[in-house]
Amino acid sequence: MAAASAAARMLSDGGADDEERWLAEGIAGVQQNAFYMHRALDSNNLKDALKYSAQMLSELRTSRLSPHKYYELYMRAFDEMRKLEMFFREETRRGSCSVVDLYELVQHAGNVLPRLYLLCTVGSVYIKSKEAPAKDVLKDLVEMCRGIQHPLRGLFLRSYLSQISRDKLPDIGSEYKGDAESINDAVEFVLQNFIEMNKLWVRMQHQGPVREKEKRGKERNELRDLVGKNLHVLSQIEGVDLDMYKETVLPRILEQVVNCKDDLAQVYLMDCIIQVFPDEYHLQTLETLLSAFPQLQPSVDIKTVLSQLMDRLSNYAASSPEVLPEFLQVEAFAKFSNAIGKVIEAQPDMPVVGAVTLYVSLLTFTLRVHPDRLDYVDQVLGACVKKLSGKAKLEDSRATKQIVALLSAPLEKYSNIVTALELSNYPRVMDYLDTATTKVMAVVIIQSIMKNTTCISTSDKIEALFDLIKGLIKDMDDAQDDELDEEDFKEEQNSVARLIHMLHNDDPEEMLKILCTVQKHILLGGPKRLTFTVPSLVFSALKLVRRLQGQDGDVTGEDVPATPKKIFQILHQTIEALSCVPSPELALRLYLQCAEAANDCDLEPVAYEFFTQAFILYEEEIADSKAQITAIHLIIGTLQRMSIFGVENRDTLTHKTTGYSAKLLKKPDQCRAVYACSHLFWTDDHDGIMDGERVLLCLKRALRIANAAQQMANATRGSSGSVTLFIEILNKYLYFFEKGTPQINNSAIQDLIELIRTAQSDNTEADPSTEAFFSSTLRYIEFQKQKGGSIGERYEQIKTSS
Repeated sequence: MAAASAAARMLSDGGADDEERWLAEGIAGVQQNAFYMHRALDSNNLKDALKYSAQMLSELRTSRLSPHKYYELYMRAFDEMRKLEMFFREETRRGSCSVVDLYELVQHAGNVLPRLYLLCTVGSVYIKSKEAPAKDVLKDLVEMCRGIQHPLRGLFLRSYLSQISRDKLPDIGSEYKGDAESINDAVEFVLQNFIEMNKLWVRMQHQGPVREKEKRGKERNELRDLVGKNLHVLSQIEGVDLDMYKETVLPRILEQVVNCKDDLAQVYLMDCIIQVFPDEYHLQTLETLLSAFPQLQPSVDIKTVLSQLMDRLSNYAASSPEVLPEFLQVEAFAKFSNAIGKVIEAQPDMPVVGAVTLYVSLLTFTLRVHPDRLDYVDQVLGACVKKLSGKAKLEDSRATKQIVALLSAPLEKYSNIVTALELSNYPRVMDYLDTATTKVMAVVIIQSIMKNTTCISTSDKIEALFDLIKGLIKDMDDAQDDELDEEDFKEEQNSVARLIHMLHNDDPEEMLKILCTVQKHILLGGPKRLTFTVPSLVFSALKLVRRLQGQDGDVTGEDVPATPKKIFQILHQTIEALSCVPSPELALRLYLQCAEAANDCDLEPVAYEFFTQAFILYEEEIADSKAQITAIHLIIGTLQRMSIFGVENRDTLTHKTTGYSAKLLKKPDQCRAVYACSHLFWTDDHDGIMDGERVLLCLKRALRIANAAQQMANATRGSSGSVTLFIEILNKYLYFFEKGTPQINNSAIQDLIELIRTAQSDNTEADPSTEAFFSSTLRYIEFQKQKGGSIGERYEQIKTSS
């Protein structure tokens, strides 16, 4: 009756909402018949036990459950079958029933599915009894299971067969007459069961309406482990050594994988092969395994599976360095490279991202297994270039990401950009990146150099490096200025500026070549970049000048030795390029830096020329009053430190400087610049520059300007104005007074103090900060008095109290 009800349910058709009810009915049927079966077992009524067990197993004939629900039903029946097997085993042990008779008896069950489940169960007992060779029973069972061709029911039946037989295979060391001769029987049994299960699994895809194809794919995915367990069993057979795996197991499995022509099966089974069998087996059968990849379906995700194989073998090489000679012996790299080429050739429609991903995996494998073989690395990059040839810039973001991964791998492995520069195909791969990604990759390269403090020490290497980072060095053809983020641009150019400081060679000749190479590239970068890159180049060149300090020579050609004069010529050309920006303030600063360096090298004409250029910029380009103030103080400070100029040149420059100071727009600025010029005429560290008259002249001129500023303030605001300028000039007087300038005497200082007090008393609006400044100056005078000595004596005549 239970069998009939199960058959009736098979013929009915319902929706997915009824699946829980059908499962509940199935489980109820299993439980009910299991109850009667156990009662029959308790009374040793074998005939009834077989009858109710067959009715219980008939519940598995349903076609109305999804694989997930069918599995629940199967497990309920499976638990009961294990109990039945224990009963059969006990009965045959006691002699109550012959196992041969039992094996014949269960074959009379009415329906084929229950019959085969019972046959497998008794077959397990039969093998356990050792009354018949295990190989014969297993062969009989695997053949009889052909009687179920329904995919779902057949898969679970064969899964049941695999589970009950896995510990009864005639393997080496097994109690079931396992020996060298019987290994083939064990392997053949598992292989045959695997092949039949895979056929059933594949057949599921072609059943039912087309609209449910996706649903069937998901259901098949839930069942894949049933098929894969056979390969796991194969890998656990002790007798399957490398020779048997190479000659029998792998070819048979691959034949089934290729011939099934099913996407899901091929991907899963290839992955199973890679995961369950030992690494050394893969290494020794690499050619056979790889030969299957080009034969797979075009829609199969080969890149993922092949990448997993390379990752596993590279991990094997990393964990066991002693096996590296085997990789060389079997020519693993060449085989992988050849296989990838064949796969790409066999699938002309493969997306670019798929091909590049394969090359990323191959490169990762190469870097881990053969890190010393740069020729292998370059071959991978060259193969990628060949695949990309004829294509424009990559627009696929996924492919672009993989290209970046491909280019980043050598940098991460070698931690030295110099190694990557030896790869001829490296820049050719970068050519396929779009402008934005080229910049990103350039930043990655520069960051690698900074992180590893890599020193690039030859001009040819720098030429290659700048070709790689050209996205940051100059405007690309397709670059859009309006899309450029200002902050990003600044960060990019700052990174280039930092890079220039990493370029170094102890040999002055080679260092000069490096500077020329850098100059050539950055001057082609466009005006926007020059303000970032030119200063770095200038200071890098000045470092070389300091090293060559004291050398001299006339520059007559391009191949002359590195001398300060030649470097200063390069610097002059480089700074001059800033005129197209324009950036006169920056150029002026750099000219002054070069003038100071020329001073240290005793090159008066060169220093004078740099000052001349600075003055020209000041006169013609710097119009902003604040910029003029900064510039004039820079000029004064630099000129003060110069010691090389003769009387005529120095007079010319100081005259120009004092003239510029007196022509500043605002009176206070004029005053401060003029009194700063006083330092140009009195320096402690250089002989011959102690002109007290001109010092006094500057200070008196500053006083006149300060007085004029105060009068202007009185005329415009109705007050006498601040006396801060007078106090500042007083401090200059004190400075030169202490330096021993004859023209600066205590009476001049006393007069100035009285002048300040008078101005303060006339000012109705007292400024606390000014009063504090003046009080502090007076305290300093008193402090100097208290110190005693010659300085104290000179200060004694100055009265600070009113």
